[in-house]
Amino acid sequence: MLGVSGGGSNPAKIDVQSQDLLVRPPAANWISYHGDYSGRRYSSLSEVNPATLPKLRVEWVFHARNTNWLENTPVVVNGIMFVTAANDAFALDARTGREVWHHSRPNSEGLIDDASRHLTRGVAVWRDRVYMETDNAHLLCLDARSGNQIWDIAYASWNKNYGGTSAPLVVKDKVLVGTSGGDDGVRGFLAAFDAVTGKLAWRFWTIPAPGEFGSDSWPGDAYLRGGGTTWMPGTYDPALNLIYWGTSNPAPDFNDDVRPGDDLYTDSVLALDADTGKLKWYFQFTPHDLFDYDAVETPILIDAIYKGEPRKLLVQANRNGFLYVLDRTNGKFLSGTPFVEKLNWATGLDEQGRPNRSGIKPAPTGTRVCPGYSGATNWYAPSYNESTHMIYFLALEMCQNYFSRPTEPFKEGTEYYSTGVKRIPGEIPQKLLLAYNLDSTSLAWKYPQIGRRSSAGTMTTAGGLVFFGDDAGSLEAVDAKTGKALWHFNTGQEISASPMTYSVAGKQYVAIAAGSDVFSFALP
Repeated sequence: MLGVSGGGSNPAKIDVQSQDLLVRPPAANWISYHGDYSGRRYSSLSEVNPATLPKLRVEWVFHARNTNWLENTPVVVNGIMFVTAANDAFALDARTGREVWHHSRPNSEGLIDDASRHLTRGVAVWRDRVYMETDNAHLLCLDARSGNQIWDIAYASWNKNYGGTSAPLVVKDKVLVGTSGGDDGVRGFLAAFDAVTGKLAWRFWTIPAPGEFGSDSWPGDAYLRGGGTTWMPGTYDPALNLIYWGTSNPAPDFNDDVRPGDDLYTDSVLALDADTGKLKWYFQFTPHDLFDYDAVETPILIDAIYKGEPRKLLVQANRNGFLYVLDRTNGKFLSGTPFVEKLNWATGLDEQGRPNRSGIKPAPTGTRVCPGYSGATNWYAPSYNESTHMIYFLALEMCQNYFSRPTEPFKEGTEYYSTGVKRIPGEIPQKLLLAYNLDSTSLAWKYPQIGRRSSAGTMTTAGGLVFFGDDAGSLEAVDAKTGKALWHFNTGQEISASPMTYSVAGKQYVAIAAGSDVFSFALP
């Protein structure tokens, strides 16, 4: 089992066992992208609280020289912090920011769309190994002690339009990876590799092949380019042995002339057997999506009394503007709540959670659609606090004009869009931090932001706080019960990452990536 080093930070002491990954909630170690398997981003640390918060200050700053845009959540194990920047990985002393090792890999050339931005969201750690995805969909296994490469697997090499932007997830002795490229004519999948050897254990295709259930949406060879990519980390329930993973929009985006029906399994959450990858159930949030409403937002796993009955819940604030509560044992729809006021693509949800569509769709002359292309929320992390029973996430009030055009033949090396979107003159977007109360099944409070540019997520603690990156480029903390603003620090850069917290030698730190820097804060 892991211990927390008291005197120094030594990568030689890293030995993450499978049972260490089961610790919930996280405390000293933030051991994976979400902190733990539940996706709640709730820490039991409480040294930083409303009483001590005014003294929180920058402890150190680490500058990544090979990028100007970080989206990773740091992972901390035994006082060692692991961060990624483009295709590079760094191990840092989590107390000082001192570089311990640096694994360098050139950015790939010839990539398109998201992959061409060389984005990466972090690492997974298991035993004495570190795993990361590269921009061109390779899975790397590195030695946690030195950063030396152990193996390199190309897991999507048959179509160059695939990319990798996620952080891997280790479940038992397997490393799970997804892909980006849902707008670029690829066939989505989730794959599991043996954590020791790198050998493929299983692969689940999110777009059914001819003859499989759901294939009626994909005539001819359209299934090979149907999208449904898996570009954010999922969550895992060890008791049920189920992995929950979200999928992206169908392709071609915004135009349905080659994809009739519901377009399974796009815009869905999938429940897969962790050992075999077999599908146990699915829930599709936006059947036959015409608006780019990816469902890769974190599926949060919560055990709670819900409407008077103990339940194993899955909660997702979806890009389409509804917050969904499902029974995660079987995928049964329990409730759906709109969380933005600007929502016109649907009039509500039926008893099974299927949208009652309003009939609007992209048109050659343009159609006003709400939420807009960025969604009512997006990939940036939500969080859930055990004490308040509230879910915290960033939302965006925005509409845009959607335009369609006929689908052109697929070409490798080019995007597979059939439209564009434009800003609507006079409409001012509004970003908000929202708190959804699971007990009352309603929004508890709203904290408006000054603009819309932030893509920063949230993190909440036993100290009664919610940390998030605001639209002014600041790391901010609010009261978890009321949303009252308590503290902020201006990073001077745009934030497109989610915060985390950890402890070394009994001292709590809070960290977030902003621009090309990682900031770590602590009390004096």
